[in-house]
Amino acid sequence: MPTVRALQRQWPDARITWIIGRGEHSLLAGLPGVEFVVYDKSTGLAGMRAIWRELRETPFDVLLHMQQSIRASVLSLGLKARVRLGYDRARAKDWQTWFTNRQLTPHPKAHVLESFMDFARELGVDDDRLEWGIPLPDAAREEARQFLAGRPALVISPCASPRLRNFRNWSAEGYAAVIEHAWRHHGLTTFLTGGTSAQEVEMCERIAAGLSEAVPVNLLGRTSLKGLLAIIDEARMVIAPDSGPVHMANAMNTPVLGLFATTNPERAAPWCWREHVVNRYPDAVATYLHKPLDEIVWGTRVRHEDAMSLITFEDVIHRLDALLALTADHEKSTRGVSHDV
Repeated sequence: MPTVRALQRQWPDARITWIIGRGEHSLLAGLPGVEFVVYDKSTGLAGMRAIWRELRETPFDVLLHMQQSIRASVLSLGLKARVRLGYDRARAKDWQTWFTNRQLTPHPKAHVLESFMDFARELGVDDDRLEWGIPLPDAAREEARQFLAGRPALVISPCASPRLRNFRNWSAEGYAAVIEHAWRHHGLTTFLTGGTSAQEVEMCERIAAGLSEAVPVNLLGRTSLKGLLAIIDEARMVIAPDSGPVHMANAMNTPVLGLFATTNPERAAPWCWREHVVNRYPDAVATYLHKPLDEIVWGTRVRHEDAMSLITFEDVIHRLDALLALTADHEKSTRGVSHDV
């Protein structure tokens, strides 16, 4: 989003086509000045061919190959583009350089957001201020109002995407203790968000079983994606592991407390709130990879099921209390303001 905004500032009349997944499109629909072409990943090669047919009469000046996957690279083969800009060799994954004819200038140890903005810089954009401005329709705001019912909200999305060896989730017991603390000491009602996978349902059941006083609102599978964004927009704070909701909160300028141990927050933390994450990544690297940080490849994940247990309840409430105090007068009118990158 900030990259698209930067391109629009530089070239207001440019035609921007964004090939996007179905779920992501439901979040960004309504974005002015962008033509979305939706790709349903479940359709495989047939879906790619449909996109190729749709865009076969459209020659592009430049293709920004920002998604690193074989699927994205194969899809790019059917698009007519004079310049195919991808990552430099140090950052490229899944043989992406085979599918591009121009690479970004190297940028060692870049945050993911910085890597995205490097595409705009490579094209000559100087104004790289960060702006999001995701459209929120009235229906989404009404959805949020009905769920929140005027209650000061702490949004917790306890689970990252359920993928193979994706050990990013903290403990149910830890979340339960944080929910009790937020209720007793700050008067915050917790709203549990996420999907309806077995992992997420079980996690929220275990969280509820560990509570004695606070009563969270379970929103698993009950909101639209735009509705969830509106809830996050109204929330006092969001807590989540390295997952979509921390970046949704960042985009809406909602205070967010990210929980990091298996991924490096220097690379992937919510940008505007990166100084406030719980960071046990160095401890996880030392404990489970048996190396200091300066001896591992940038972006290395700690794929150990116990790594997130290095985060303690005290770590989280210390950050929670400090961030709530810091943002006590946090004004949502600052949403959409520019941030330096």
